[in-house]
Amino acid sequence: MFRLMGTLYKNSKILKDTVICDETGNRRTQKVFNSLEAICYSFDLEKPIWLESNLSDFKRHSKTRFYQDNFIEDIDFDYLEIRVIEED
Repeated sequence: MFRLMGTLYKNSKILKDTVICDETGNRRTQKVFNSLEAICYSFDLEKPIWLESNLSDFKRHSKTRFYQDNFIEDIDFDYLEIRVIEED
């Protein structure tokens, strides 16, 4: 099972969080993108743009943060953090 947690933070406090489970046979990259899309749908957000820093953080630590620079529209939180919490 693959589980990705998404959390919205503002002023160092959690506003919302959710966990998405993906039990498909897709590759890890596709599971991450599908789960991120589900998280954004759950929070009623547009999908963030992956920058080079996000890619390197995610490859190294299995988590990354999306700030205002990653979104086209204005956001009312400080950042969205995603992290893998379970992989099989």
